[in-house]
Amino acid sequence: MSLLTHLLACLFGMGSWVSINGLWVELPLIVPQIPEGWLLPSYLSVIIQMANIGPLFVTLMHRFRPGALNEIAVIYLIIGLGTVASFLLGFFWKETVVVGGVPRSVALLVLTFFLSAVDCTSSVTFLPFTMRLKPQYLTTYYIGEGVSGLLPALVALIQGVGVVNCINGTQSLNHTLNTSYSASSTELRAEYQPANFSVEGFFFFLSAMMLVCLVAFLLLNYHPSVAREHPNSRYTTGVKDKSQAKKKWAEQKPMMDPYRAPNLKRKSSFGTGSYSWIQVFYIFAILAWVNALSNTVVPSVQSYSCLPYGNKAFHLSASMAAVSNPLACFIAMFFPIRSLLLMGALTVTGSGIGAYIMGMAVMSPCPLLVNETSGGVIMVLAWILFILTLSYVKVIIGVIMRDEGHSALVWCGAVVQLGSLLGAVTMFPLVSLYSFFSSGDPCNTKCP
Repeated sequence: MSLLTHLLACLFGMGSWVSINGLWVELPLIVPQIPEGWLLPSYLSVIIQMANIGPLFVTLMHRFRPGALNEIAVIYLIIGLGTVASFLLGFFWKETVVVGGVPRSVALLVLTFFLSAVDCTSSVTFLPFTMRLKPQYLTTYYIGEGVSGLLPALVALIQGVGVVNCINGTQSLNHTLNTSYSASSTELRAEYQPANFSVEGFFFFLSAMMLVCLVAFLLLNYHPSVAREHPNSRYTTGVKDKSQAKKKWAEQKPMMDPYRAPNLKRKSSFGTGSYSWIQVFYIFAILAWVNALSNTVVPSVQSYSCLPYGNKAFHLSASMAAVSNPLACFIAMFFPIRSLLLMGALTVTGSGIGAYIMGMAVMSPCPLLVNETSGGVIMVLAWILFILTLSYVKVIIGVIMRDEGHSALVWCGAVVQLGSLLGAVTMFPLVSLYSFFSSGDPCNTKCP
């Protein structure tokens, strides 16, 4: 296998969610400087789900007009749009417009919608594009997708996002960041350290990452050494042969699957027919459930589950969870176990760990072992294992769908977005409207 192709596939996958992941980790610096304040995360959840119009359009086109949509052109369009939107955010994220007599961050919200459309649409375009490469490169793509969350988190840690010190002082009467607790002369006050570099510089970094993704995609299409890695002869120069371009595009399927015996009777009309409809439903149900948990449900309460154990536990949970994603992809590269039974067992295990994290978030600001070092250690380990197990499940499902053909990967991306949408719709009212979760002050919360 080509090391260059592995590198390009990784850089290509990195551009899938790097913009939105970067925006989320930058919120502690953005929120104090915009009129929306801490309502911004709720707005972002709604905007990201509105952006699912992109993958919906692509999925419907594949369903009703197969072959009519130029997949490569769509990918060029969304990567270019993501690069430009990230670059413009560096200039306009603080700009406000008076709407209904109230200042609003219109530029930030509009550009966020475009970034969300780019990242959501990547789920139903980037994955099917990997059909043009050998199956081994799909896992490398997933590693890049994991890096899209890891890299912004590491840069944010270097930037100093959310680093807080507790100092002595009398608490002022005016609070702007949802901190409401009684003042006393001996009370500690949370003081956030200034960042090592600006929010503008961070957005320019995200734009550069999208540009790297664009260059990687160009090379995946046109570099001669990559063309030799295509699984069939129809792609010899990075584009379809003219003789094949004149023919109606047909579903791409692997020429040989080493995991399946030849001449087996088809169990269904889905993909290669190696799975029955019950098994297909089972796989997609797990995919939707896993993505709902790992993308929206549990991350939406990460601060509530981690901050009671201290700021250090919160940052370790965020950074080590981001490391767990590419680690799971790396493990799947060497152990691509396709057992549906193992998939279910790992899903149950990850769900159980997620239930523990959710339970501690519900008990915030006084969860179990809140005054013990072991409590923070257990929470960090819980986040690592939660992301590790569910990320492995997602990669294995991606490998299975890759063997089932191009349209299977399209539906795989659509189910990913559907699961994330259902998770966001469930958690938004619980977190933002009904205030089901309670946050404590980082310096003054006292638990029995």
